[in-house]
Amino acid sequence: MLMIDIGQFREYVIKPVLEGMELYSLAAEELLLGTAIQESRLTYLKQLGGGPAMGVFQMEPATHDDIWENYLEYHQNLAADVACYTLNCIADRIYASELLGNLYYAAAMCRVHYFRVSEALPAAGDLEGQAAYWKQYYNTPMGAGTVDEYIENWNKYVGEDL
Repeated sequence: MLMIDIGQFREYVIKPVLEGMELYSLAAEELLLGTAIQESRLTYLKQLGGGPAMGVFQMEPATHDDIWENYLEYHQNLAADVACYTLNCIADRIYASELLGNLYYAAAMCRVHYFRVSEALPAAGDLEGQAAYWKQYYNTPMGAGTVDEYIENWNKYVGEDL
């Protein structure tokens, strides 16, 4: 069950955010879409079962805060770009709760999460590579999700053709 239309999410959230941050590539677009589908089925804004994860990308507050404190703090131009997806456009103190209702901000933070990884993104169209990248760097090896589940969800909700 998806609540947000995939085509509209790609066109009106993911793509403009990536372009606005000057971090657009088709590979990044696909990876963010796959992450949102895997993490929340584009339905849930808060982790089911009472966990801490928030937003359609299900980012945990600790991850959110770590990105700000240990990455964006040292990349001020990128921090300013990300902050402009919030209501006040100031990178002073942005709370993780912004992930709950702000799709643009959540997409920007998901992209930064992947951007700070030194390994290059898998190529556009490489579903298995994207699934493995998500597992390694977003869900982490200790996380409950699997590469096969990511691929299955992509095929179920997007289709077999990237």
